[in-house]
Amino acid sequence: MTDWAGRMAGDAPPRALPLLAALLAALLVLPAIVDSYVLSIAILVLYFAYVGQAWNIMMGFAGQLSLGHSLYVGLGAYASAVLFVHHGVAPWIGAFAAIGAAIAAAAIIGALAFRFGIAGVYFALLTIAFAEFTRIGFDHFPWIGGSGGLFLPVARHGESEFWMLRGPPVMFYYVILSMAAMAFAMCRLLMVGRIGYYWRALREDEDAARALGIDIFRYKMLAILISSAMTAPAGVFFAFYYNTLFPEQIFSMLRSIELILGPIIGGLGTLFGPILGAFVLTVLAEVLNEVLAALGWEIPGARQVFYGLCLLVVVMYLPEGIWPALARRLGLERRR
Repeated sequence: MTDWAGRMAGDAPPRALPLLAALLAALLVLPAIVDSYVLSIAILVLYFAYVGQAWNIMMGFAGQLSLGHSLYVGLGAYASAVLFVHHGVAPWIGAFAAIGAAIAAAAIIGALAFRFGIAGVYFALLTIAFAEFTRIGFDHFPWIGGSGGLFLPVARHGESEFWMLRGPPVMFYYVILSMAAMAFAMCRLLMVGRIGYYWRALREDEDAARALGIDIFRYKMLAILISSAMTAPAGVFFAFYYNTLFPEQIFSMLRSIELILGPIIGGLGTLFGPILGAFVLTVLAEVLNEVLAALGWEIPGARQVFYGLCLLVVVMYLPEGIWPALARRLGLERRR
């Protein structure tokens, strides 16, 4: 086994890898056996699984609560969309600008927070403030559409032009599946490497980690930079999948909450937690919508109330999240 494969396998139980391979195989053949509606739900699940992995680096690994992660999604979406609309730059190239914009914003936030000892709830408020400032600024920036929105042209390209991310839902499904798989692999490598152990040390006891000689500022900065860089491509995907961008929509606090609920409910600091949490929340929310539609009820905020109830149940009965409890029952925990 190569060194890379060894690090990916770690000390996981033997049955975990076949189950992971079976899950990947099922996802690969899924478009061939489901209709367009189920495929759209699967795309949402994988999207939230991807951004959940990115946010999990901040909170689950390094213990830094960011409640403004929609900032990086929005910057990634607008950076790639503006380059595409105004200059015809392909999204695969625009993704580099998206990542650069997200890293620049994260560097400013991290330098302000970690250099001056802003932590806990105050760090969370700082991340919210930056997302809100950006939303207000973009609302009053006509060149990118302002509050009226930015619309990506669709008709100018063919039905399946992969380079320009123009194509049917099946193409977008495999794009987000590839992104989610790479995010899973990257988080696994980070988790079993030295940086992962340092992150968990400062998450559990920052003073003890500092006493052991860990450079707290450096590893916090690495966490926010890596997390933001991973989140930005999700914004690129969002922009070209939905083809419309509104500051109020993409930078909102609700968007940030949607991004973080999956890892919290699935299991913070785990690899499968964000995936399981994204699946549970997305599928149950769609079931709720179908039930309300069948009954003819229109309840404003029903989805938000549902998210709150899910969070309440998990906090009360499964404080570690769904995945750790499930893994123990299935014998899939890593040996300590």
